Amino acid sequence: MTEYPAITAPGRPTAYSRVTLSRIMTAVDVNLYGTVHGGVLMKFVDDVAGAAAARHSGGTAVTAAIDEIVFSEAVRVGDLVHAYAQVNWAGQTSMEVGVRVTAERWDSAEGEPVRVATAYLVFVGVDAGGSPRSVPPVAPETVTDQRRFREAEIRRAHRLARRRAIQAHRDG
Repeated sequence: MTEYPAITAPGRPTAYSRVTLSRIMTAVDVNLYGTVHGGVLMKFVDDVAGAAAARHSGGTAVTAAIDEIVFSEAVRVGDLVHAYAQVNWAGQTSMEVGVRVTAERWDSAEGEPVRVATAYLVFVGVDAGGSPRSVPPVAPETVTDQRRFREAEIRRAHRLARRRAIQAHRDG
């Protein structure tokens, strides 16, 4: 296992932003294949991530980007789905929120929850007029939080490099 030096920046503890939302999936959530529509899960992911971002930033935060979402297992009608979110990293006005989604299968109550999706979203804190506002830094508390913080920095660097490369291509 990789050892990470401690991150000692002042800020809000990672645990401060943690949020869990849960809901039972119903027939209204189904796609043509009979499983829960990916868009329903994406909205659920955005909802829990938005709650974590608002909690961390102390006010309104809006979705700026969905950096990545991976669906690993199908969700079925009747499954009890849990979405867990926390702010992994924060810059001047933006935050990366990590989300893990699990499902408790309705037909096997004794089974372990199944991981069904993971996602990384970028939120921006905004003021009443919709302009970006400063957000507090993240103070990772555990080795896992420190790993998530550093991985978020890597994802941010990749987003910015991709944006610069695309702009350079367009500029000819």
